Amino acid sequence: MGTALCAVLFAGCGQQQNAGAPGPGPMMGGPTTPVVSVAAAVRQQVPQDAVYSASVQANVVNNIAPQSGGRIQKLNVEVGDFVSAGQVLAEMDRVQLDQAALRLRNDETELARVKQLLDEGGISQSDYESLELAFKVSKSSYDNLLENTILRAPVSGVVSARNYDRGDMYSMGQPIYTVQQITPVKLLVPISEGDYTRVKRGDKVSLTADALPGRTYTGTIVRLYPTMDAATHTFNAEVRVANTGRELRPGMYARVTVDYGARESIVVPDAAVIKQQGSGQRSVFVLNGDDTVSIRVVGVGRHFGSEYEILSGLEEGELVLTGGHTSLKSGDKVEVKR
Repeated sequence: MGTALCAVLFAGCGQQQNAGAPGPGPMMGGPTTPVVSVAAAVRQQVPQDAVYSASVQANVVNNIAPQSGGRIQKLNVEVGDFVSAGQVLAEMDRVQLDQAALRLRNDETELARVKQLLDEGGISQSDYESLELAFKVSKSSYDNLLENTILRAPVSGVVSARNYDRGDMYSMGQPIYTVQQITPVKLLVPISEGDYTRVKRGDKVSLTADALPGRTYTGTIVRLYPTMDAATHTFNAEVRVANTGRELRPGMYARVTVDYGARESIVVPDAAVIKQQGSGQRSVFVLNGDDTVSIRVVGVGRHFGSEYEILSGLEEGELVLTGGHTSLKSGDKVEVKR
């Protein structure tokens, strides 16, 4: 009886072990189909504006200095002062000017006297003309000394530099003052040579300056430089900005937006465009009718917002992959996320 009981218990234990053991399951590690997202290539109007970097420059820069050396007697303005055209900025030693004034006055008196003698027949025409020439030489010398002794601002602007103090000897090195005209200002904008035929004099542009956030200014292209930079393949377009509020200052970093209008092009999400490492080549994965994919090289244009303009390599309505395509290759079969 003991032997029979042990046999029954052993059989029961074996049944419990078999009941708890896992049975054969489904096949593991089989190939899976990548799930991807797609978007259709659409045709739409693409804005053709471009943003360029440039520095603000004074429209005119004048270095104020006399024609020859001499002692500085007066300095009337300081750095940062706004001056008007014709305003006296500095005065040099007047000794030579006063001497020239005396000579001019003497020659003028003598010319008047001989003019009366000429009318009365007491002097020849040639003698009168000789004295008249001497008067003109004195007048020219006086005018030149006056211009180089009383130094005036040739333009309205801001004083950006003062290199001497009162009583210094001007040594014909640095100018006494530098005056910069900042109403208007100008910018030399390096335009890509590909846009050479699209820009012209009179075009309006908009610009912003990093130092003046939230403000936008309008300028006009007033000059196109005739040569290209061989290294950068750009040419300069001179932009003039009125700057009536004197907010833009020379040296400020600015971004200039040139609007070339719009054109109708193929557009895809920028997530679809793949840049080939080590080159500037761009490509996209295109979904075929049998749910396989093909990689295709495309030519891209403007990047605006979250989209790319496609110039070549893609037709309207074709489906491009926008997600799940990082490890694909041409010919792979995919499942489209619906």
